[in-house]
Amino acid sequence: MDLLSPILFFLITQLFIPVLGDDSVKGKLLASHSISLEKRYDDKFVNDVFKDNILLNTAYFSGKVTKKENINWNDVKKPFKYRFTLMPNKTFAFHEDVSEKYKDSVSLTTNANFNFDDGFKSDGYLTGDGVCHLASLMYLVAKNAGLEAYAPTNHDFREIPEISKEYGVSIYKMPGNTSGNAMQNLYITNNKENPIVFELSYKDSQLKFSINEEL
Repeated sequence: MDLLSPILFFLITQLFIPVLGDDSVKGKLLASHSISLEKRYDDKFVNDVFKDNILLNTAYFSGKVTKKENINWNDVKKPFKYRFTLMPNKTFAFHEDVSEKYKDSVSLTTNANFNFDDGFKSDGYLTGDGVCHLASLMYLVAKNAGLEAYAPTNHDFREIPEISKEYGVSIYKMPGNTSGNAMQNLYITNNKENPIVFELSYKDSQLKFSINEEL
């Protein structure tokens, strides 16, 4: 039993570890969409802040970055492909402050708080600006893939380029405001019979999110 337990633990945890590489997912593509990280905002300075925050968010999601002190911006900005497996009846939440409905099913988040202490940048208005664009991309693809997706607060106060307004997601996380934060989150539940694979890839300024079903 002492030998078996670590092995079982390793196998179980692999279900939620991102897979890096160029090999194809064996399964059925359910939906996919891309956005340009050079088109997040008209002002170049603000756009670059949005872009960096989006890429940093994906780095936290993948586990490449775990804290501000180990951020290497050259690595964060390199082309990548990350994969994450979500088992049936399990939920992805964009951040850890979740509503009561999902507290027992959440098995995956982006592992970030979007604040200065995590190394996110400010455009002079809000630290972490831009992460709503990533959440909106994921929401659009999840809806098109036929998954159970819920975004309590729409991002209707500002346009998100290359994303229809109906898919805009407002993301916010303030320390000590768990219930309020839960209303500015994104929840995607795997309602399929098989595991699904989230794939995030970045190359030539294009950020692509795809969802595949393992068969």
